[in-house]
Amino acid sequence: MQLRGKQKRFLRATAHSFHPMFSVGKNGLTDSWVEQLDGALDNHELIKINLQQSADVSPKEVQAFIEERTDIQVVQIIGRVLVLFKVSIDEDKRRISDEVADI
Repeated sequence: MQLRGKQKRFLRATAHSFHPMFSVGKNGLTDSWVEQLDGALDNHELIKINLQQSADVSPKEVQAFIEERTDIQVVQIIGRVLVLFKVSIDEDKRRISDEVADI
C-alpha cells in the first residue's frame, strides 16, 4: 500500500503517544533484527523505533536498510526516532490499516 499525505498524517497522529518498541544500538543493523521488526509489525502494524546514542548509523541509513529488505514503510523520522508502518498479514490484526484504507 502506497501511502498518501493524509494517510501519513493519520499514522503520525496515531503513533504520537507510542513508546519505541525496538532500538538500534552499537551492534548496528542485522538481518535477524529486521526479521524481528517485521514480526512485530505483523502484530501491531504501527510502531516506533529508537536509535541509541551508541549506534553508528544515521536515521536515513536505517530507513534505507529497512525499506530495501522489507515492505515496511517509514512514515516519519524525528531526530533519532522512526515511525514504521506495515499492513499485517493476519486479517484479524488489521485495525490501523483498515482505517488508513478508508482515508
